[in-house]
Amino acid sequence: MKFTKMHGLGNDFVLVDVREATIDNPPAFARWACDRRFGIGADQVLLLKDCQTADFRMDIINSDGSIVEMCGNGIRAFARYVWDHGMSDKDVLNITTLAGTIRPERLGELIRVDMGEPELDGRKIPVALDGKVMDHRLEVDDRTFEITCVSMGNPHAVIFVEDVKGFPVARYGPRIERNELFPNRINVEFVEVVGREAIRMRVWERGAGETLACGTGASASAVVSMLKGLTERKVTVQLIGGDLLIEWAENGRVYMTGPATEVFSGEISGKISRQKEGERDV
Repeated sequence: MKFTKMHGLGNDFVLVDVREATIDNPPAFARWACDRRFGIGADQVLLLKDCQTADFRMDIINSDGSIVEMCGNGIRAFARYVWDHGMSDKDVLNITTLAGTIRPERLGELIRVDMGEPELDGRKIPVALDGKVMDHRLEVDDRTFEITCVSMGNPHAVIFVEDVKGFPVARYGPRIERNELFPNRINVEFVEVVGREAIRMRVWERGAGETLACGTGASASAVVSMLKGLTERKVTVQLIGGDLLIEWAENGRVYMTGPATEVFSGEISGKISRQKEGERDV
């Protein structure tokens, strides 16, 4: 089985073209492949498939084996792979995901992605609350957070803090992710406003933990910053792994622009096993 290691601002992926390989148990494969000691090492696995209604289909699996609707850095990495490996000469691709059809556009070395319109209705995100979920008070251990929720094809809870670099993301992120308020769990963004044209963000991704970047999370954080009047309609989102440019255009759609990189390719031979009970046969 051949694979390619990709990343978007340090949010890294194992990409497999499953038109040429068979994976009998994708969740188990993802758990092995993403393991940074026993496997290849990544935040998520991307599966490239044929699609009758679009150019390609992208399936996304977290490092814990859970299925993801959409990934902003992943879609850029996926598109970069398609273009760099000569699979399409179209400047705009149509890629089917569980969140619908996403359209990455080639802009030189960067990729611009139409992320669609943000969903603000709580039940559709989903959150166990009716209507917009803005500044909802949520008690977690010794703190009370004000959360604003939005879906960018997957669910996000955005929280503003004064010092995001020093914030204990690993302590509060998993507790909020699995709070009973979120029936499908949730991605959690901790955001610091730098100015009218920039915000700084760290993210706890459901099923993957803290990652160096999150495209849908950057989009969600920018939307919430704009909704609250804290920034302009085009902002730079500063992530641990680098910057993304997010624009909430007048047509209501969100556009994300950033890089994607191929790191290396390799081949997996024989039976994959992981030295952990219950994870041996993939």
